[in-house]
Amino acid sequence: METPEKPSFKEALTFWFKLGWISFGGPAGQIAIMHTYLVEQKRWISEKKFLHALNYCMLLPGPEAQQLATYTGWLLHGKRGGLAAGILFVLPSAFILLILSILYVQFGHIAEVNALFEGLKPAVVAIVALAMVKIGKRSLKYALHVAIAILSFVAIYFFNFPFPAIIGLILLFGLLALWLKPSLLHPSGQQSGTDDDESGYFLTTATVLPHTGFEPLRLVKQIGVFGMAWLLPFILLTNIGDRELWSNVVLFFSQAAFVTFGGAYAVLPYVSQQAVEHYQWLGHLQMIDGLALGETTPGPLIMVLAFVGFMAGYGYSGSLAMGTLGLFATTYYTFLPCFLFIFAGAPLIEKTQQNPNIKAVLGLVTAAVTGVILNLTLYFAEAVVYGKHITTWSDMRPENIHPFALIWIVISLIAMGRFKIGMITWIGISAIFGLITYLLA
Repeated sequence: METPEKPSFKEALTFWFKLGWISFGGPAGQIAIMHTYLVEQKRWISEKKFLHALNYCMLLPGPEAQQLATYTGWLLHGKRGGLAAGILFVLPSAFILLILSILYVQFGHIAEVNALFEGLKPAVVAIVALAMVKIGKRSLKYALHVAIAILSFVAIYFFNFPFPAIIGLILLFGLLALWLKPSLLHPSGQQSGTDDDESGYFLTTATVLPHTGFEPLRLVKQIGVFGMAWLLPFILLTNIGDRELWSNVVLFFSQAAFVTFGGAYAVLPYVSQQAVEHYQWLGHLQMIDGLALGETTPGPLIMVLAFVGFMAGYGYSGSLAMGTLGLFATTYYTFLPCFLFIFAGAPLIEKTQQNPNIKAVLGLVTAAVTGVILNLTLYFAEAVVYGKHITTWSDMRPENIHPFALIWIVISLIAMGRFKIGMITWIGISAIFGLITYLLA
């Protein structure tokens, strides 16, 4: 098979721009689109190299599909390629979500529009529940993983233990286990490595690229640039409007970006807990509405955080301009660390990717994520079925249940889980059903 020429920057840019508008279906769908185009159609990167990059991105906090695009763009065309791929993966979704957020605050109080969201909310609960099952099947490989998932759920659900603290304790436990009893982290029978044929591809695991070598001085410069890119907008924002508001927004979403192991569903409980209960930027049901909006846009699901930022800015003054600023500030600070992880960490990919100890410790983190997502599922289900977060057993009386919501959660689980109806399709069906139910009532 003939090896293709290196793609031009313009050719790659065209694909990254297109990807930003068609990347529906969550990370699985987005990765499938990239695999089809980059590996199968264009043969810009081999299967083995693609999976190598994907596995590294899955070890990082943040959206793995966006980071995979950034990493591949960086491989092909250096920093400008990584920036183009990563930014274009996010930008279309940000603009679409901005329009939806404006429509939400302007018309969400209208009965017919509210009815659409009443149909969406139970479907969103089912989507999160199914995501938990999928992640659990992938991450709960043996008994220790199951135990960690259960303990993580108990800690966050019953004791409101902060998500970052759970991640920190799990990492500490993993490091201690490596030191005291390494066999605890390494199930028997695991095999790694393949001898896949990589002929006929532009990039392979044997390709030597001059810009991908590790240089300590370059790492220091990258960290310095990242620090300035973080600090300068922060100074500007804190001189616009309420200083405390923007300080909270920037610091909160910067912190969230560093603890999003397991993707958006893992960080949503933490965001919900802080944004709803601590900062009170929006309500429980508004958070679910935001997730529904996020599910309908291309790009990473973690873009739902941008909706939270919009509501924070809008709630401060009732101004759409402040809401817009909140949305883009949140987007910027949520995704800025992703570029640091790739540009600074990519030269070390080979070492980290092949290190079984690092993979084992981060496997414990992924197991904890399953328990955290179970908490998110119940958190949303309580708000939808009972209209509030359950705090006492008396709140669970049968007369407090919203029958339509409970029934539609079950129907949604069957439709998407058993009959494999697409998520976007089912969201549309649920919205229409909610409106019909309202009109017939």
